[in-house]
Amino acid sequence: MSTTIDQATPALQPSLRFMLSHPAHVISLGFGSGLAPFAPGTFGALLGWWLARWLYPFAGDAWFFSGLAIVTVVGGLAIHVTGTALNKMDHGAIVSDEVVAMALIVALIPYSFWLQCVGFVLFRIFDIAKPGPVGWADRNIGGAWGVLLDDLIAAGLVLVLFALWIKVF
Repeated sequence: MSTTIDQATPALQPSLRFMLSHPAHVISLGFGSGLAPFAPGTFGALLGWWLARWLYPFAGDAWFFSGLAIVTVVGGLAIHVTGTALNKMDHGAIVSDEVVAMALIVALIPYSFWLQCVGFVLFRIFDIAKPGPVGWADRNIGGAWGVLLDDLIAAGLVLVLFALWIKVF
């Protein structure tokens, strides 16, 4: 299988069979959340929220953030494999970038369901609208790492807004 994207060939649509054909596909498709028939990025972000909300209190800072760093690197490699197989690096079904970014947000904002709802909504707005640096990264950083970077920047914007809100109020 080629490791380049052919611009003349349309992207493939992943299926459950495709996802289960390679461990990288399972990871990059968010354990199936990316196969949602609508808004797969939202389902990926919900998975990240649920995982972080469940794991972070048990793991603690060192284990959680070390694990998140490892998952980010593994996710980047998985995105490359799956994006190449689908012939589109930033395919809508690839949601491991949303999973990682939302998990980071949940771990770094106050452990309040309602504040995490606000974080979720802000993240989805920034991920979809791609304001400022999010859009820049989306347009200018290619490959799997670019796919990850725009979501991490969107998460960073959410965290900056929370920091400002906490500082002011």
